Amino acid sequence: MSNPLERFSINQMTVRQLSMPELVESCLALGVPGVGLWREPVQSYGLDATAKLVRDAGLAVTTLCRGGFFTAIDPRERARALDDNRAAVDEAATLGTDTLVLVSGGLPSGSKDLHGARERIADALGELGPYAAARGVRLAIESLHPMYAADRCVVSTLAQALDLAERFPADQVGVTVDTYHIWWDDTAPDQIARAGATGRIHTFQLADWTTPLPEGVLNGRGQIGDGSIDMREWRGYVEAAGYSGPIEVELFNDALWARDGREVLAETVGRFVEHVLR
Repeated sequence: MSNPLERFSINQMTVRQLSMPELVESCLALGVPGVGLWREPVQSYGLDATAKLVRDAGLAVTTLCRGGFFTAIDPRERARALDDNRAAVDEAATLGTDTLVLVSGGLPSGSKDLHGARERIADALGELGPYAAARGVRLAIESLHPMYAADRCVVSTLAQALDLAERFPADQVGVTVDTYHIWWDDTAPDQIARAGATGRIHTFQLADWTTPLPEGVLNGRGQIGDGSIDMREWRGYVEAAGYSGPIEVELFNDALWARDGREVLAETVGRFVEHVLR
């Protein structure tokens, strides 16, 4: 019998209270084969030290979060963003992951020009795509729920993400499929099929939708099984589209962060088996 967790990956943010060594130790204890890492804790622990730690443990780094924030108008801000994203690509390559997740950026202060902001994202992708591909890294545009359009991500639907990605080769730019951000969109299943047809599903992430949302909404991603999303249904869509890669659980949740991280990881593994696999 195959390992039921063979495709499971825990995003580091889900258990951000765990140190890097604690995260790796806990994954090994539970048979978790993959981790999605975040740049800030990687930099705190040390890039090379993190790469060695996960490599020696035999863990796959499924993604690095995050690049992006491409929408600035000021040329100096844009140049800084591009430099930072090149650094993120280099970090992903060092960690051994082929996928850098992008949160594209919201409207610049004082701007109401969504179209212009999206075009600046395309301009940035045109510069970064070849740089990333030369280092074995793919850029995965994540569409965020429309409530984040003003301040975090003007790419609000998978269709918008694919409209951007399809301007570039699939080995350079694809998309992130995240249940939290797309579950409400009745066009999303067709867009997943569209993405799969051209090999552009670069990562698949899970989080549940629970209400009421917290103040600020950023940390409202619910534990699997606690909310409104049929996880098996969405797994079916991505697999029908040809995706067979890791399935990463990424939760931003203050209540989970207040608990013991090892306990949260064990709970998440159980919820994955119950609500995604069965």
